Amino acid sequence: MPMMPDMLPRILLVEDDPTSRTFLTAALRATPADVDAVDTMAAALALASSQAYSAWMIDARLPDGSGEELLARLRERDPRTPAIAHTAAHEAQVLDALVAAGFAEALVKPMPAITVQSALRRVLGVASDSAPVALAVAGDELPLWDDDAATLALNGNRTHVDTLRDLFVQELAKSVYAISTAAERGDLDSVRGDLHRLRASCGFVGAQRLAAAVQTLQEEPSSTARLAALEHVANETLAHADVPSFRAPLTEAQSAAL
Repeated sequence: MPMMPDMLPRILLVEDDPTSRTFLTAALRATPADVDAVDTMAAALALASSQAYSAWMIDARLPDGSGEELLARLRERDPRTPAIAHTAAHEAQVLDALVAAGFAEALVKPMPAITVQSALRRVLGVASDSAPVALAVAGDELPLWDDDAATLALNGNRTHVDTLRDLFVQELAKSVYAISTAAERGDLDSVRGDLHRLRASCGFVGAQRLAAAVQTLQEEPSSTARLAALEHVANETLAHADVPSFRAPLTEAQSAAL
């Protein structure tokens, strides 16, 4: 459904992570577009049953289902609305599977706002005069907070960066606590899901060192040493955001085990 000159396209955004949802909502609205943002498949289906949308933008992993499953349910009602998937997964087979499932594009989080906006314009058939911009790549010594990467992701809007970081910091202790407790009870599926969401949030706010720790644990989610390292970096990140740490720093013995 192309954009009409006298009205904005309405987009259904489905994303359960608060930081990612806030970022994507702001990026889509600046396209410009009207956005209805929800965090579950059930909420998306409820809205879609009473509201027509110009496009759907759907997270690949949701608390009550997958992006592919949601797209199939939406397609039962509307076979023509274009859909964009977004995911923190980088593997080609994951992205290819999303496109094969019917998504017009599969975007990898984190991404700059211009990438989101360009993808939306493409699926709506509206010309874009901007090419996607790659996020800055940090060197071996990763900073706790990379202001340049975060500002680039939000098209230079520092106010949006500060707003997203406030939300990220509010959610960080809860996110890492959920990962830690899931690991303690051996629920690696929950660990992987929470890490997936946290990694995307780190990218949107420029939490580079924490993102690297998340990626390391993703590679071996059963590793207690890597989990301890993640908690340690989370404490550092919170300390530099003037927020009390959620758990005591690593002991010397834990540090030596890394």
